[in-house]
Amino acid sequence: MNFLEFAVWGAYLTCMGNYLGVAGLGDKISWFYAIQGIVSIFMPTLMGIVADKWIQPQRLLGLCHLLAGGFMLGCWWMGMEAGFGQELPNKSMFIALYTLSVAFFMPTIALTNTAAFAILKKNGMDTVKDFPPIRVLGTVGFIATMWFVNCAFVDDSGFGFTLAENAHKFQYTYMQFFVSGVLSIVLFAYCFTLPECKLEKKDGKVSLVESLGLDAFKLFKRKQMALFFIFSALLGMCLQVTNGFAGPFITSFKGMPEFADTFAANNATLLTSISQISEALCILMIPYFLKRFGIKIVMLMSLFAWVFRFGFFGIGNPAMPGVLLFILSCIVYGVAFDFFNVSGGIFVDQECDPSIKASAQGLFMMMTNGLGATIGTLAAGEIVNSFCEWKDGFLVGDWQSCWFIFAGFALVVGITFALVFKPEQKPID
Repeated sequence: MNFLEFAVWGAYLTCMGNYLGVAGLGDKISWFYAIQGIVSIFMPTLMGIVADKWIQPQRLLGLCHLLAGGFMLGCWWMGMEAGFGQELPNKSMFIALYTLSVAFFMPTIALTNTAAFAILKKNGMDTVKDFPPIRVLGTVGFIATMWFVNCAFVDDSGFGFTLAENAHKFQYTYMQFFVSGVLSIVLFAYCFTLPECKLEKKDGKVSLVESLGLDAFKLFKRKQMALFFIFSALLGMCLQVTNGFAGPFITSFKGMPEFADTFAANNATLLTSISQISEALCILMIPYFLKRFGIKIVMLMSLFAWVFRFGFFGIGNPAMPGVLLFILSCIVYGVAFDFFNVSGGIFVDQECDPSIKASAQGLFMMMTNGLGATIGTLAAGEIVNSFCEWKDGFLVGDWQSCWFIFAGFALVVGITFALVFKPEQKPID
């Protein structure tokens, strides 16, 4: 389940910007990533309520993927109709189909957590110890599709796969959406083979707030949880910045004669997949760090890792030895992403009542990939558009200033978090 869940996302998340530039939507890259955040403001919470009250989470997960995959295949079809290297004739329809696809995909991230935690507990397993090795398969799936779209080619017909390097690379074309859509349909079918996750029924009188599924918002009454969710949103502002702009940034070096023939400039998707390899390894470290240091230290590690993630991009380049800084940026990404996202999901699961677990995961998703990612991506887009511009198919300009601004933001949030967030002085069991 986790392998397919993140394989769906990995097919386009880090390379979509390259195709959008070709399709005449280069100035809208930040909006495409912000759309993921906008729908995450309400869709994960809404689907979490449905999963808590009416439909078992593993079944709802499958239905969401059926719809997400169908709309994503619509994006592929529109791109194929336009042709390779051509602008989309109907950009508004493409954006609409993409929006509908991610609207049903984004809730599935929280739903996979809910289903996994429920199945593990049903079988008497420890979520802190046993979930990370399962979740790591999601990262493996993400890497697998990243490598596939980086290395796969399609011929001029738009249907035949080929290894000929004079053909069209998936990472620069609409074929990345085809891969994502097909995998979503596969996961839809697989979800109906998963064990049951029976709904928790409350005895006695149920309040209006509970009947509407809004009781997860009561977590904000607890100071510790309120601060956790607030800083989740602030840290969430960093999440999609490199997903949206690392690819166009690294690829932009192809427009500079001294870097045009470097491996990194011509294989941005493959290079950034090191981030996901690091992520896979860091997930396995989470049980140790959570039990030894607790959620505050783990989240601090994540925040300061974002400082290095952005900073290394700011001072690196695709040639030796500058490319080593790109590689270091990708390595610290594992800590930046996992020590917050995965640990945060475990923390929320342990801090809330069983009857609102899906809603609480949706709320966590709303604060991070919803409010945080939306604001962060749009702000990052404004910064990049201020310092850079599309020229001859490349997004070129003063990238260094952009990365240093992002690093400075993460540093300020990290210092503030260290001073303000004071959870109970005990590690997560």
